[in-house]
Amino acid sequence: MSKTRYGWFWTILKLLVLAGLAWTVCFIFSNSMQTATVSSGASGRVLELLQGLLNRLGHPGLAARLTDHIVRKLAHFCEYMLEGFFLVLMTRVLAGHRRRLLPYLSWPALVGVLTALTDETIQLFFQGRGSRVTDVWIDFGGVVAGMLVGLVCLALLRALFGHRRSELE
Repeated sequence: MSKTRYGWFWTILKLLVLAGLAWTVCFIFSNSMQTATVSSGASGRVLELLQGLLNRLGHPGLAARLTDHIVRKLAHFCEYMLEGFFLVLMTRVLAGHRRRLLPYLSWPALVGVLTALTDETIQLFFQGRGSRVTDVWIDFGGVVAGMLVGLVCLALLRALFGHRRSELE
């Protein structure tokens, strides 16, 4: 079978990964453009939801120790983890199959840290919001975690379906 037969699949995959990455970055920046009051309300609702869930699961002590600050930092970490995941997938889709690991790490890491710096800069222009270096580190930690998840997923896919590549070529 020829590679051109699967060309439409790779095109759709590229568009889906690009759309996921663009949506994630837009989501991150839109959260940063909220005033402190709006942002606090949103994180307060998530805090109540998580505390209720922990209470139902039988962890009232953990629910009592969960704070708004922890929820905010976890939200930063998780949204940047999603960005890191999409950045690795985008790098894989654009770079193709390569044995070298450096392209999968350098460009996504650079884009991730630039997104975090831009995000913290945006917050300077909205009422009640501020910028912290620790937030950039938390965001970058999320990017790295997402990159690792993406690399593991790619390795699993290669292990499961890699043997079929020689049949297709």
